[in-house]
Amino acid sequence: MVEDSSVARVTTSPDRGCLIVEDRPDTRAWLAEVVADAFPDMAVATAASLREARRFLEDHTADPAWRLTLALVDLGLPDGSGTDLVRELAASFPDTLPVVATIYDDDLHLFDSLAAGAQGYVLKQEHPDTVADCLRRIDAGEPPLSPSIARRMLERLRPAPAAPAQRPRDEARLSARETEVLTLLARGLSGPEAAREIGLKPQTVAGYVKVIYQKLHVSSRAEAVLAAAERGLT
Repeated sequence: MVEDSSVARVTTSPDRGCLIVEDRPDTRAWLAEVVADAFPDMAVATAASLREARRFLEDHTADPAWRLTLALVDLGLPDGSGTDLVRELAASFPDTLPVVATIYDDDLHLFDSLAAGAQGYVLKQEHPDTVADCLRRIDAGEPPLSPSIARRMLERLRPAPAAPAQRPRDEARLSARETEVLTLLARGLSGPEAAREIGLKPQTVAGYVKVIYQKLHVSSRAEAVLAAAERGLT
């Protein structure tokens, strides 16, 4: 098992490799197995802190044994935030894919990491096969997120449902009785039928209809019915 106070290096000589930065020994070993599953020919180096990771990067820059193509970085390290290391990798190692490997699935950590330059964001609580597949897709230039994170981002970016169309404001200011008459007309009743429905004389309803036409600025029953529909009276 790798000791926390040292950087583990591989002894093979592949042409590319991965740096795992994780303070928990068991999780480091788990991530190393995931990387080995995803990339059987890839070298793996591990570090338990920001300090160790930076020391590795200095040594690797001075005497590279292989191309550093992938870095898995935990966010909660004992001597600082992994986001700082992601930012340093993005700035100084353009051929390296910094990928956050974390338990945090909230928006704050996600978007801070992506803003720092992370090329991927995977959750350690995902199944190992899922994480390995995600790493392979990141390496291939495909979407760089754990499935659950990708779904959350899609939900966040999906446009909100359109609000129901607002009914036009009734500037005609129909009275309650005029609105009642217009509703009956919109239902297909004739003037006399509307009169019987509400217990008024046909002449009285005819008077209401005339006022309704004037207020709505319409000249026919069809136009009045349309105005009633626009006001939700049908």
